[in-house]
Amino acid sequence: MTWTDLQTALAAEGYVANEDMAVALHLALSLQRPLLLEGAAGVGKTEVARVLAAARSTALIRLQCYEGLDAAQAIYEWNYQRQLLAIRAASDAGETGRAVEERIFSRDYLLERPLLKAITQEEPSVLLIDEIDRADEEFEAFLLEMLADYQITVPELGTIAATSIPIVILTSNGTRDLSDALRRRCLFAYVDYPDRETELAILNTRCHGIETRLAHQVIEFVQALRKEDLEKVPGIAETLDFAAALMGLGINDLTRDPAALQATLTTLLKTQADRAQITTEVSQRLAGKAA
Repeated sequence: MTWTDLQTALAAEGYVANEDMAVALHLALSLQRPLLLEGAAGVGKTEVARVLAAARSTALIRLQCYEGLDAAQAIYEWNYQRQLLAIRAASDAGETGRAVEERIFSRDYLLERPLLKAITQEEPSVLLIDEIDRADEEFEAFLLEMLADYQITVPELGTIAATSIPIVILTSNGTRDLSDALRRRCLFAYVDYPDRETELAILNTRCHGIETRLAHQVIEFVQALRKEDLEKVPGIAETLDFAAALMGLGINDLTRDPAALQATLTTLLKTQADRAQITTEVSQRLAGKAA
């Protein structure tokens, strides 16, 4: 599959990938290397993994990162309740010693978390490690063995090698610097807010039936809004919500009903400070430019 074939496959799933993204994904697949996607929140980084899994008809396994994430949540943990029940049953049956220990520390009692689950799939899955920058720096060390050799060590069982090598997508919002060791193991692509043409194509793909004039107005309005001094810049998902809200209210021209337009800004502006800043006068100025 060429990068253009991949681009077409992603488009069939509703994702408009530019050339840089399509080539980056193609290289990640060809070289079996993780791909680190960095960019602001809301630009569609997570969506890349979802549509890639759909395009390849494979499982999507997601690890949502957060502060304090450790191996028990990310890699594996033992099913302690089941182990206790097994110990009690063995005791009632008169069993003790090493045989019981070996049984309760077998794969049957192991709970696979996303990282271990991804490498034990029969067919290569898409492993999404979402918002890796939210996890502690120490957690990155847990990733290095798997990303280098696609294997995980469980002290009671030994090293578990990959049954299949997953397609690994990592995302980062850039809230902290990632380690050089992690970056070295990954290919890299920066995901920016889409330009007018790309965002218009996304809108037409995802909002079926939107009128051509309204679609252009929506894109011009959102593109202009992003240039305002906002606490949270609206992403692609917000653009789609904005268009859906307008269509639902029967609005086909942003300049005709200032009050209705102002009401629909709840889909774009997600903080009180931003709502206060984008007054009716400001929204009408932006709508006038978009008309």
